[in-house]
Amino acid sequence: MAAALAELGQDAPIVSRLALLRSALHRPRCWSGLLLAAALVGCVPAHRSASWALYPLQRNQPHDGLAVVSQPDGYGLHIWLETDTSQQGVCKPRWLVDPARLFNGNGSAPFSSGLATRAEFFEAVARKDVQRALKSELEALCKQRAPRAQWQWTEPPRKPADVKVQTFPLVEEQDLLPSPYEVRQQEEELMNGAPPAS
Repeated sequence: MAAALAELGQDAPIVSRLALLRSALHRPRCWSGLLLAAALVGCVPAHRSASWALYPLQRNQPHDGLAVVSQPDGYGLHIWLETDTSQQGVCKPRWLVDPARLFNGNGSAPFSSGLATRAEFFEAVARKDVQRALKSELEALCKQRAPRAQWQWTEPPRKPADVKVQTFPLVEEQDLLPSPYEVRQQEEELMNGAPPAS
């Protein structure tokens, strides 16, 4: 056998391991040892795998946020939920595809800070359990914000090409803040007892 292995050159260690494995598989006692080893190697501690826990995580009012624990150690997404009532009598989701980063998602005091990636958002909303939770929370949010409007579910975007940029009305001049110079001048006039200029 040594002469045959010598002819194989660099493949000799692999062939000898395979031969050893083959002989071990023919023994019943080795099967139980291999199964035990596979079970031990296959066990991943809970802190190393995502729990995919889902629960409402309020921002300003009930039902306006959903926590998705999508990473190990309780990290994940805090998806901010918004409604679109621009169409008369209809309330539907307004998708914000830039979620906040969730921290301590498996703990007693979860919180969010900063931004998570859009890729994580797309991965999360592709899951059926996340879609069910989003649908439930958004429907409740619509009932709270527009109780007379009809609820209409729209699918969340699943890839960057599906994202629709929201357009809002332009800011008018009367909505802008006055110049700092004018504000300072008015403050000085008030402090000096002069009547304010209108």
